[in-house]
Amino acid sequence: MTRPLCLGTAYSDHALVVFLEGAGVAEPEATLDDPRWVERRGGPAHESSAA
Repeated sequence: MTRPLCLGTAYSDHALVVFLEGAGVAEPEATLDDPRWVERRGGPAHESSAA
């Protein structure tokens, strides 16, 4: 058994995809809703705000 490891914090889906691409994940968009890869804290998934 391995412990979960926090590798960083992303504040948007785009930032998360860029982070996962940099980590070598082949299909980072497919991991956005996968709890094995992503732990959401403090807000709903896919939250966005007006620029």
